[in-house]
Amino acid sequence: MKFIRFSFILFLVSSFFFLPIPSLAQAPQAWNNRCAKTVDFNRNNASLFSGQTETFDDIASIQGFECIFYNILQVIVLFAGLAFLFMFISGGFKYLFSSNEQKSVAAASATLTMAIIGLIGVIASWLILSFIQKFTGINVTNFIIPG
Repeated sequence: MKFIRFSFILFLVSSFFFLPIPSLAQAPQAWNNRCAKTVDFNRNNASLFSGQTETFDDIASIQGFECIFYNILQVIVLFAGLAFLFMFISGGFKYLFSSNEQKSVAAASATLTMAIIGLIGVIASWLILSFIQKFTGINVTNFIIPG
């Protein structure tokens, strides 16, 4: 039993490091003009640089929180899915190898139940937000900072 657990954990760790995961790429949502701005800076009062204008690209703005929130939400959804998958597989193995012991069967069924309740919670939260969006007409699934 310990060998199966160890090999499963070893497989998960090795697949995390060696298989490409698109959701963990550098920027799932590219920094665009909304998230980072180009600023022209005019140095009128500086003694050495009077009248010169400099341009700075990719200056962070308050709207950058939109991109950060989107990226964090992508990672949270990924980890919620991985947690469900791990709990479901772990509960299934516990249930298979419980050999009709009441305590082992109860622990396995509790693990499976909690995994399914967690998945239903994630899906229900998305459905509630979609219902609010349809009912009120306000796009609550898009995080936008005015400005």
